[in-house]
Amino acid sequence: MQAEAPSRLRRFASGLRVLDLSAFLPGPLASLLLADMGAEVLKIEPPAGDAMMQLGPRTEDGAPLFYEAVNAGKSVRRMDLKNPEVRAEFLDMVADFDVLIEGFRPGVMQRLGLGYNVLRERNPGLIYCALSGYGASGPMAQEAGHDANYLANAGVLHRNGQDMPVYYDPPLADLSGSLFGVIAILGALRARDADGLGCEIDIGLADAPMPLQLFQVAEHGATGAVPQPRSTYLNGGAAYYQIYATRDGRYIAVGAIEPKFWRAFCFAAERPDWVDRQSEAMPQTGLIADVAAYIVAITLDDCLARFVGTDCCTSAVLDLGEAIASPHHRHRGFVRVAPNGALQALFPARIDGLPPASRAVLREVETSPQHEEAGLT
Repeated sequence: MQAEAPSRLRRFASGLRVLDLSAFLPGPLASLLLADMGAEVLKIEPPAGDAMMQLGPRTEDGAPLFYEAVNAGKSVRRMDLKNPEVRAEFLDMVADFDVLIEGFRPGVMQRLGLGYNVLRERNPGLIYCALSGYGASGPMAQEAGHDANYLANAGVLHRNGQDMPVYYDPPLADLSGSLFGVIAILGALRARDADGLGCEIDIGLADAPMPLQLFQVAEHGATGAVPQPRSTYLNGGAAYYQIYATRDGRYIAVGAIEPKFWRAFCFAAERPDWVDRQSEAMPQTGLIADVAAYIVAITLDDCLARFVGTDCCTSAVLDLGEAIASPHHRHRGFVRVAPNGALQALFPARIDGLPPASRAVLREVETSPQHEEAGLT
């Protein structure tokens, strides 16, 4: 395999040192993205390891796929932070890091004697980012939850789905919370350049979906309207923004929101009589049924022949394998086989024309009395 060209992406956070005390997905994804930008990430795990190691499929040699995917390119060290001596060592380590990410339930770090106020005394410039379910304050702060709970609590699940609400895959709140965490960390580092001071960032995963639905929030504030299932083009109410089944059991996605795209779709289907029906009230049950009857009478290949290339925002619904193998994704280069054989979904940005290089494998660091001896470089 040819050596990959270095990407300027790895210089974006070069020199940044990150301690990641989180587990599962949101926190580790945040530190993974920082590592993709060149940060040095040391993942601190309890003696038994990250519980993510017990979830998901395994490779032929028994390695946990999901755990390794979200922690590639990092170093990992196991420390019992309940042990006073180990905790004292950790406090000494904090002085040498720029960012700390944790995903505990609020109050856990304080009970360990490692709350932000304590860590700030050791390192005034530390950026401390806590990612928890419902945030560090409020009536739900101590409640357990997962992505479905956060979306239900944020008013998102209510309006999505046909006959009943549906879950999302990938987990929308978990992932957007992680991204907001990274954005906040990078902004905090920018502010630290000016005054030398760190800060405490409190991200509640249940809060993350709110800015994603800023249109609906604005409309509710102005009119009191509450979006209902199939009441807008975004949640299944429109014929021009809809999923349709083909004769051979496949599906196409029509996203012809603008009138020019809908007009192109209608003329490609040789149904100009549909053009003016785009303004029908939602849910557009009758028009949806008419388009569905047309599409289900032809195959997916027929659909692609008629609609692709006509500038009408119509696509085949691909499974993951088809998507990865598609000309678009192959060309963009953000899903590639790493030198160790792992298929990786990489940071989705080309910098100066280059896609990111593959991630290195996760590296275990031997626990030792002094972190300088742990080989963090």
